[in-house]
Amino acid sequence: MYNGLTIGYLIGNSLKKGTSFSQLIILILPHGIFKIPAIIIAGAAGFKIPYEIVRYLAGRKEQILTKEDIKEYLTLALISTVLIVIAAFVEAYITPRIADTFY
Repeated sequence: MYNGLTIGYLIGNSLKKGTSFSQLIILILPHGIFKIPAIIIAGAAGFKIPYEIVRYLAGRKEQILTKEDIKEYLTLALISTVLIVIAAFVEAYITPRIADTFY
């Protein structure tokens, strides 16, 4: 939610100062392609363990967490972490080059 409010504020200010919407998209999109899925996957990982606990308490599972549950959680967490690192790399190294090239 914080990211959404921040980006909305920055877009609003940039548009008031004369930056075109297409310029903003060109600068934001390369980073966002990696970060938005990373945030969604991290959210899914965050719900994985509570979901499994609820299933156990409801009597749908015999164990609270199985090795498979932990493996799925760690896989989601790793994928999310890798995507966030890629997004940071894009934001730090690629976006400034795009900005220099186009603007």
